[in-house]
Amino acid sequence: MSYANLYEPPGPRGVARNRVLTAFVALALLAVGYFVYTRFDAKDQWTAEKWTPLLRGDVWLTFILPGLAGTLAAAVAGVVLAALFGIVFATARLSDHAWIRVPAATVVEFFRSVPLLLLIFFAFFGSFVLIGVNVSAFAAVVFGLTLYNGSVIAEIIRAGVLSLPKGQREAAYAVGMRKGQAMRLVLLPQGVKAMLPALVSQFVVLLKDSALGFIVGYDELVDRGLNGIAANFSNVIPAAVLIAGVFIVINMALDRLAHRLGAASSGAA
Repeated sequence: MSYANLYEPPGPRGVARNRVLTAFVALALLAVGYFVYTRFDAKDQWTAEKWTPLLRGDVWLTFILPGLAGTLAAAVAGVVLAALFGIVFATARLSDHAWIRVPAATVVEFFRSVPLLLLIFFAFFGSFVLIGVNVSAFAAVVFGLTLYNGSVIAEIIRAGVLSLPKGQREAAYAVGMRKGQAMRLVLLPQGVKAMLPALVSQFVVLLKDSALGFIVGYDELVDRGLNGIAANFSNVIPAAVLIAGVFIVINMALDRLAHRLGAASSGAA
């Protein structure tokens, strides 16, 4: 496919203007970087004393790796449950029966609209009022991740199914499949496949959202890694840089996976 009609190469004046704007933005970024560097340097945040603890094995074993394990545990549980939630409610929203479709749409739209932080707070502090038991911080985090991200995933899957040609449904009916069989065996698999890159991107969001668990004291990477290291070594900026780097590496790996899945889906199509 040619994209020549989507972009018109600039002329000499446009090229000159773009170069000036590029140089201006580069200088602005350098100025901001220099300002940040000097301010941190004035607070002794670049000294070896602040960064050396991050290279120690006991620091990684005590703070970073346990926090990473907590983050991944919540993320994996959230991904599995959110995917199940999304499939169930996407199927319900695609139902021909209003008594199934309307309540499912209400649930999905409600949990998409409520901030994730409020869902975590409600699960952690409201559980005793509702069921007489204080749930764990892990359960509260997974609860919020499941309902919020599951609602988004339900809409992603529904959009994938609706994007399929009508001939797919008609062909399923032509070979004798009922509506439920056509949805389960033909439409849902193709819809999920079509939306795999978007689903993986939502899983990246879910992984980052797990950091909100520190609000209720969940032992995850931000709470254990950032707060724990900073409290012991008074190096909050280096600790924050390290934790951000860990998240960036994980999310870049997931982003690469999303691109590969998108390429594979396009090639298969």
